[in-house]
Formats: sequence, C-alpha cells, structure tokens
Amino acid sequence: MNKKYIYALFFFAILISCKKEEVKNVIEVTSVKSYTYKELKPLLTKNDGKTYVVNFWATWCAPCVKELPYFEKLREEYIGKDVEVILVSLDFPKQIDKRLIPFINKKQLKSNVIVLNDVNEDVWIKDIDSTWSGALPATLIYSKKGRKFFEQSFEYEELEKELQSLL
Repeated sequence: MNKKYIYALFFFAILISCKKEEVKNVIEVTSVKSYTYKELKPLLTKNDGKTYVVNFWATWCAPCVKELPYFEKLREEYIGKDVEVILVSLDFPKQIDKRLIPFINKKQLKSNVIVLNDVNEDVWIKDIDSTWSGALPATLIYSKKGRKFFEQSFEYEELEKELQSLL
C-alpha cells in the first residue's frame, strides 16, 4: 500500500512540474506595432513566394472574434509551408493597451497582430479592395497565383479551401 501511495505522489509531482513548464513557455505580448496605411500597404502586395492571409478584425466585432481561432489553426497547420497569417486590428488607438493587448494574451494569439491606425479610411478601404464596404470581418488572401478578397466570416474548412486555391 505504501508503494502505491509513493508512486501516486511521484506521478502527481511529475504532472505538476510539466504543467508549470508549459505555463513558462507562454509569451506575454506587451506592445503591438501600429501602422499607417502607407506603412501597411507593402504587406498587402508582397511578391516573395509566400501566400498571405490578411484578416481585418477588431475585438469589438463578435463575428471577428468567433473566427480568430480558424486563422490561428491555419497558421499552425501551415507552418513551414510559406504561408503567413497577419491579423490587422482595427481597434481604436485608445483601446490598444486596455483592450487589444489583454485580448491577445488571453486568447494566446500567435499570428502576427498589427494595428492599422489611419483615420483616412475612405482612401485605404477602397485601395485594399474596390468592393469592400468597410464592414468587418474582411480577409485578403494573395500569392503569385492571384488575389482574393472576402467581406465575410469564415468557418475553418472554407478558409482553408480558399487558401488552398492560391497555394
């Protein structure tokens, strides 16, 4: 009976130490790079052999928040396959420290999150895509094979299908 108790304690100690190690590997975000549209535009037109998935979203947009795990899963599934996921937050500048950064940490977002801080939306919305009304969520997927823009929410399977069409 004593041996079983000792083995159980030993096993429990191993589990606890593994859990602590896992928590240590979580990197907390303390800042997010802010871009004007002029600075963002080169990220929307790269020609380096990669396929880019650029999602425009905000923490206050419920459909955006709902689909974020699909972009994270896509990033994870396509690591090492020349696919880059960029999450462009349209959160208000005053909300970055109090809302966006805590949200990124809570959801443990690993994709590249940047903030578009440009009040001239009449210019950049139509420049990103002439059909875009400005509604969120919106996603741009592009590669050397083409460019597709979506003003809609995605489920994972549909998002992956659209990505596959441009790989």
